[in-house]
Amino acid sequence: MTSNINYKGGLRTVCEHIKSASVVETDAPIDNNGNGERFSPTDLVATALASCMITVMGIKANQSEIAFDTINAKVQKIMAADPRRISEIQVVISVQENWTDKEKTIMENTAKTCPVAKSLHPDLVQNVKFIYA
Repeated sequence: MTSNINYKGGLRTVCEHIKSASVVETDAPIDNNGNGERFSPTDLVATALASCMITVMGIKANQSEIAFDTINAKVQKIMAADPRRISEIQVVISVQENWTDKEKTIMENTAKTCPVAKSLHPDLVQNVKFIYA
């Protein structure tokens, strides 16, 4: 089992990772009857995409001896209605490393093919941009 989720009332859940006991709380967003005081479940999906991208880039960097110390991602989730769903996730990954063109290609391809990216519906637009210092 991966996680255990408990409803706490007021459209809030507490999600516990079974193996580590780490906890994440969620809250419904303001535009969907919630308080917006925590990540919403759809925020977590968008955030998981960027986190997965950085994680697999780190794995590839370790395997390929590519410098990987100062990486940051900013995420924007765009919702659509009827049915309510995530229509687009914008990810901007800032890289402070001096990668060669070959390393940039390797790392960008690695990020864009991470497991979360490959698990999302093909209609969901994944707009990923890399910014190099």
